[in-house]
Amino acid sequence: MTKLTILGGAIAGSAMMASLATAQETITAVHAFPETLIYTQSFLSFVDKVNEAGEGIVQIEVRGGPEAIGMFQQPDAVRDGIVDMVYTPGSFYGGTVPEKDAMVASNLTAVETRENGGTALMDEIHQAKMGVKYLGWFDSGVCYNLWTRNEPQFDDDGNLEVDGLKLRGNAVYNAFFSNYLNAQVIDLPTGEVYSALQNGVVDATGWTQIGLIDLKWNEFLNYRIEPCFFSTDLGVIVNLDRWNSLSAEAQQVLQDVAIQHEIDSVAALRIKRDEDFAALDAAGMTVVDLEGEARANYLAAARETTWERMRGLMAEHPSGDGNYDRLIELYYDPAADQ
Repeated sequence: MTKLTILGGAIAGSAMMASLATAQETITAVHAFPETLIYTQSFLSFVDKVNEAGEGIVQIEVRGGPEAIGMFQQPDAVRDGIVDMVYTPGSFYGGTVPEKDAMVASNLTAVETRENGGTALMDEIHQAKMGVKYLGWFDSGVCYNLWTRNEPQFDDDGNLEVDGLKLRGNAVYNAFFSNYLNAQVIDLPTGEVYSALQNGVVDATGWTQIGLIDLKWNEFLNYRIEPCFFSTDLGVIVNLDRWNSLSAEAQQVLQDVAIQHEIDSVAALRIKRDEDFAALDAAGMTVVDLEGEARANYLAAARETTWERMRGLMAEHPSGDGNYDRLIELYYDPAADQ
């Protein structure tokens, strides 16, 4: 009887252990940028937080970055279920979800848009248009500058002149660069910009306030033009079928940690921005400011060309542009520009 009791206890214990092992779910993930970049480090910090909070419930298994799946192919890979999660700029799938431009032109942070319903609407749109869950807008509150090798030139009214500038472009800011600045842009992925600067293929680029040193582009770029414009639109999307298959407990862990990381990343990257600016200043970076009406027009053009692009692409979709005004209301505060 004693042996049977012990054997029964062992079997029950084994069954419980097997049940616990089965209960833990695994999410596969990739990230758009190389691991060394500050933004990727932010995502990997989020992963660590999930894996700590989700022990026994849910874990994220990072499969790598653009070396695993090309950065521009990653959003489709998530939509198609090849990988469960990706951390990527919304601009990499802007043709499918043009509403992401509300984040690009935003002067708010993820903390504010989470509170006012903007993030909930963005999630709803992602689910309807792309079949993915929009888990969170990470690393918000960081804007872009124009960085140049040579001293910027201005016309008599103080407007930036770009004639002759070999300007690297990409999907985030081409509408602004082309439609307002009338610049001829050379589209290049992030990984090719260093060699393009080194070889003189380009001599200017837009980039965020942080990360220039990580990418070593500061070896060639000597001027930062203010004011900054736009906002990063980096976020995490999850295949919707995979999301719906998760237990309620696993979903809660992922969502709770994402919301907290939205808050944490704003503060962390602002500190990093200040550190980067100080290091660049110490190394001889010159800051050039647009002033007065030229400054106001520059900022307005960045915002309005992006909204125009968003509305045009939305109108081409069967669901139309019905969310246009609401998105601007939720992602842009005119008072914040005063």
